[in-house]
Amino acid sequence: MQRTAIIKLDTSVAKDDLQIRLAIAKTLKVDVSAITNFIITKRSIDARGKLPVIQIQADVFVNEEPPRLKGFSLGLRKLTSESKKVVIVGAGPAGLFAALSLLELGCQPIIIERGKDVKERRRDLAILNKNGIVNPDSNYCFGEGGAGTYSDGKLYTRSSKRGDVKKVLNMFVSFGAADNILYDAHPHIGTNKLPQIIANMREKILEYGGQIHFNTKLAEIIISQNSITALKTEDGRTFIADAYILATGHSARDIFYLLDNSGIAIEAKPLAIGVRIEHPQSLINKIQYGNSAAFVDDASESSYLPPASYSLVQQVNGRGVFSFCMCPGGIVAAAATEPGEVVVNGWSPSKRNNPFANSGLVVEIRKEDVLEAMPQLNEDDKMLFLKYQQQIEQLCFTAAGANLSAPAQRMKDFVEGKKSIDLPKTSYTPGVTSVNLKEVLPNVIYDTLAAALVHFGKKLKGFLNNDAVVIATESRTSSPVKIPRKPDTLQHTEIENLYPCGEGAGFAGGIVSAAMDGQAVAAAIVENLSKK
Repeated sequence: MQRTAIIKLDTSVAKDDLQIRLAIAKTLKVDVSAITNFIITKRSIDARGKLPVIQIQADVFVNEEPPRLKGFSLGLRKLTSESKKVVIVGAGPAGLFAALSLLELGCQPIIIERGKDVKERRRDLAILNKNGIVNPDSNYCFGEGGAGTYSDGKLYTRSSKRGDVKKVLNMFVSFGAADNILYDAHPHIGTNKLPQIIANMREKILEYGGQIHFNTKLAEIIISQNSITALKTEDGRTFIADAYILATGHSARDIFYLLDNSGIAIEAKPLAIGVRIEHPQSLINKIQYGNSAAFVDDASESSYLPPASYSLVQQVNGRGVFSFCMCPGGIVAAAATEPGEVVVNGWSPSKRNNPFANSGLVVEIRKEDVLEAMPQLNEDDKMLFLKYQQQIEQLCFTAAGANLSAPAQRMKDFVEGKKSIDLPKTSYTPGVTSVNLKEVLPNVIYDTLAAALVHFGKKLKGFLNNDAVVIATESRTSSPVKIPRKPDTLQHTEIENLYPCGEGAGFAGGIVSAAMDGQAVAAAIVENLSKK
């Protein structure tokens, strides 16, 4: 008989198989010997009580042999001479999952990617971190796997209505991810493991007849009678297909300008901008776990209490402030895509075992904020939010001196509006420079963040701490431009064989939601082509 059990265990024994079996037997009121097997389907931390506990949900087999589990099948199909061709611009999660889905559906994906493969891309990141030199086509945002590859690999999403989250997670497992992502409440692969998974995806796409062209930057879109007839790249090649997917990510500013100059409709899209805050991880553990924080460093096989995280939201004078991309045991990374700008992001390795915790803390930006700061802009400017974003990144670069050093302040000093005498050690490799951010960030961002930090310090005792450092600027939370599409067919509103896709088009917000959007667009293309 198969039954479902929900149990709670002390963190010190939450990975102990025998203790899990004993707790299941007690919950189901059966003898432990009657449990022939169990499969964990969900695992989360319950920190509402005095001490945190681990809650586990499991499918349990009682007095019967469990059925033999069928392995997850990708269902890819070999191509034929009749297979339709689809060009995909961008090899991030949206583009890669669109390619895999097209192969399931019998179409040939042809990916063109401005950046390099994951191995070559790593070299450019090393140069960026060591020497402060930004390669505009190969950085934390551009290259195989997209922004998520070297920026953490978080797989948590609230976008379950957009597609099959379980299928996406199973696909990651089939390409090499640990199977705990199938049941952890906040699944995470880790920047150290994700590159190999992305490389495995690439090999499978190539094995089944897909194409991937690296160092291939889109330069021209040729349109005739409301359809794309070809794409031309900077190296002089021409790509022709039955349909075209645009999945270039949230930072491909040149693509937004190319679309606009080509007469393809785009829209200005509001976004959120702020800072990245870094605390000692031990402090966040203590705030969230209390005395149980000691178990975070417990190396025993039975202990399970991961480095603590947090999620914060606050309204300040009717304006939303929220934490974003929280990275326990993580690193603050230099995410600029052009010389002369400072952008920070965060990531964690799979073990999340670095001494610092970091998170974005951002403020919603409205059209009136941009027009007040940049009165020379027209309110109908499609690049309104992009230009505001870029201006702040350039101001931060200038304020810190150069070489990607980031302007920073101790947290209490930030709230009090005074320059820090010195700065604590940080994980940000290019280094930080003490700057009064009140003199750098627009008033709407600084004032709102300072007020929010006071509120957060009351919610989490010890959070507002001068051992924490505020680093500017966290500005790539989402795309500043939206590429509109029809909700039923997912085609661009004017160009019938163009399919805007993923985060850069304004239809996703993270790895999983981008992957699901890629799958949805692939299915829509096949359906639309079948009607012709």
